[in-house]
Amino acid sequence: MRRLSRKKALSLVKELDAFPKVSESYMETTASGGTVSLFAFSAMALLAILEFFVYRETWMKYEYEVDKDYSSKLRINIDITVAMRCQQVGADILDLAETMITSTELQYEPVIFDLSPQQRLWQSALLHVQSQLKEEHALQEVLYKTLMKEASTALPPRENAATDPPNACRIHGHVYVNKVAGNFHITVGKPIHHPQGHAHIAAFVSHEMYNFSHRIDHLSFGEMVQGIINPLDGTEKITFSNSQMFQYFITVVPTKLHTYEISADTHQFSVTERERVINHAAGSHGVSGIFVKYDTSSLMVTVREQHMPLWQFLVRLCGIIGGIFSTTGMLHGLVGFCFDIFCCRFRLGIYRAGENTQPQNDVSNHKTPLLADQDLEEQPS
Repeated sequence: MRRLSRKKALSLVKELDAFPKVSESYMETTASGGTVSLFAFSAMALLAILEFFVYRETWMKYEYEVDKDYSSKLRINIDITVAMRCQQVGADILDLAETMITSTELQYEPVIFDLSPQQRLWQSALLHVQSQLKEEHALQEVLYKTLMKEASTALPPRENAATDPPNACRIHGHVYVNKVAGNFHITVGKPIHHPQGHAHIAAFVSHEMYNFSHRIDHLSFGEMVQGIINPLDGTEKITFSNSQMFQYFITVVPTKLHTYEISADTHQFSVTERERVINHAAGSHGVSGIFVKYDTSSLMVTVREQHMPLWQFLVRLCGIIGGIFSTTGMLHGLVGFCFDIFCCRFRLGIYRAGENTQPQNDVSNHKTPLLADQDLEEQPS
């Protein structure tokens, strides 16, 4: 009974076979079919390999929503070198809430303003990347996915000890401010705070010593993330005027970054630069210094690294193999059909022409002797 049930189940499965097998004795192979099959298999292999590389690639998906977090603090990371001595300059931040944050959280380090050859090469490479980022914004996705694995993008230290005395001041560190518009500025004199506002003690610095040539080695907002290049990194401004004002207008966009390597709460920003000479007689009023005016956006961007799912890769792979197999089969059949029709018509035309001419020759060749024999017989002997 078990054997009978197994045979019935096996026969039922055979009846459901949607891929019947054809005996090899009923199959005919041709040279043209083999050539088409070779091209088809080569195309399948090539497209399958390319599709595998596409499957391995990832892309960034951007999602936008309203930023509802107003109570948290905004971190500002600063690394700026000014061509003045540290005792002559001061940095502070003043926001719209009239909250003043002095430079006590920042470090003042006497350095040499001119870069060493190795540092100059680093800055040139950084500026080249910055120019490429302005033309191709998609390169930022490459930085998100690759440069995070590399070393820090900060200015490398000098390869040799400096022999000249320091003539500049490096102001670096980070501060936490309210998430409102504010003004971070570096100007002459140390800042002091009083109820009516704030001021800088600049009376002891001669005007001839003013020199706000500066280099921004790093300026970012939010959490520090290795490998991300910000718009102002590597910026260098040289002035020969003692009354120069540099202004940077920045719009900060909160950004949550989620990749397969890192998850961080950082900020992107765009910047507009402006510089002018302070000349009260010509109507150009202001204070000499470096002013970074920032404002936060009400939108938040979430950047996620995504990958093609395995099922989608398999579906695309089956589509490639099946599509090429079916298409080449139809093309081969169509070309063979057209070729057979053309050849058959050509051969049939030759055959009919030979058939029409051959009987005429036979009649002329055979009937003439017969008529001659009959005439000979009818003549009297």
